[in-house]
Amino acid sequence: MTVPASPHGADSPSAVDSRFFAALVGRDRDALEELLAEDFLMVDIVAGGVVSRSALLELTESGDVSFEAIEAFPDEAVIREYGTTAVVIGRTAMRAILPGGNPMSLSSRYTHVFVQDHSGGPWQLASAQGTRIATG
Repeated sequence: MTVPASPHGADSPSAVDSRFFAALVGRDRDALEELLAEDFLMVDIVAGGVVSRSALLELTESGDVSFEAIEAFPDEAVIREYGTTAVVIGRTAMRAILPGGNPMSLSSRYTHVFVQDHSGGPWQLASAQGTRIATG
């Protein structure tokens, strides 16, 4: 998997954010397991439900949800670090195939919360929430 260069360092929340999107598109379970905190939760952008780490891993690996493309706009991202916690607010444009073969194409704003253990280990994504941007 190729990771875009990050102006904030290879192990920064910004870089992990980019790797998360690449892992979703690449259906890279190993990368997702590394990037997601054990207690990761996500709010589903389509229906608003809460998705656990294990459910996201299963959905992406099985192909029930297939992300064809996720374009992030890192120059627009707002990143705040608070010790061992970081918040990234950004924007994406994505194309995906949902369960039942239903295509989805949308733009979103998202909030990702990253955590790091007190020993300075790698940043991991603990929480994700996206909001669809209305068009036209």
